[in-house]
Amino acid sequence: MLIGVISDTHIPERASKIPEKVFDIFKDVDMILHAGDMVSYDVMEELEKIAPTKCSQGNMDRACGIKLPKSVVFEVEGIKIGLNHGQVYPRGDTQQLKYIAMELGVEILITGHTHWSFITELEDVLLLNPGSPTVPRLSDPSVMLLKIENKKVDVEIIKIGKPVCKALNFQKPE
Repeated sequence: MLIGVISDTHIPERASKIPEKVFDIFKDVDMILHAGDMVSYDVMEELEKIAPTKCSQGNMDRACGIKLPKSVVFEVEGIKIGLNHGQVYPRGDTQQLKYIAMELGVEILITGHTHWSFITELEDVLLLNPGSPTVPRLSDPSVMLLKIENKKVDVEIIKIGKPVCKALNFQKPE
């Protein structure tokens, strides 16, 4: 099974749209996972046009009134996968993320919130974060492909080029 993984799109709040390159990267996936901070249901509807999509609720989704589960747990080929925004501080703290994985009883935990991508293996837990394709922090825009075949897991972080952030109207105070 080939899974497209995305997070922190922040559309339309901080970006105008999902970059076209994401649709090219995800064109052959069997499923898409969004790890929160969509900010609009339109994002899920766009992704659903490609493949069935599972989403967890991010902190900005809550602020916008988007109702999604905080965590989603499912199995692919006997491997338990958890999807959670990963809102821990400091951002990306792997020990706290590991505890979320343990609470969910999963072998792979997919999170967002950091806006930068990473792949970290801690003992018997694989922590994945696709970064953000639209508003990265101190990194390139990115998504992730996760392939699970015969209980073997392959993960690839894919850089997608320049962000498509909206311009902000700023006027220097007089």
